Amino acid sequence: MAKLLSATTKHMLAREMGVEHKIIGVTSDYGNLTSRECGYFVKLAIKKAEEDMM
Repeated sequence: MAKLLSATTKHMLAREMGVEHKIIGVTSDYGNLTSRECGYFVKLAIKKAEEDMM
């Protein structure tokens, strides 16, 4: 799923979660997120996709 989201969308979701500071850098490393944050990130991504389909 990660490759289906644009970098802009990923950063927007991370900003909404309050964890954008953890991923900002040259490689945009999402390995700095906890598993709980990753789960919430996916939940937000799915919610956004569903909203965009309506």
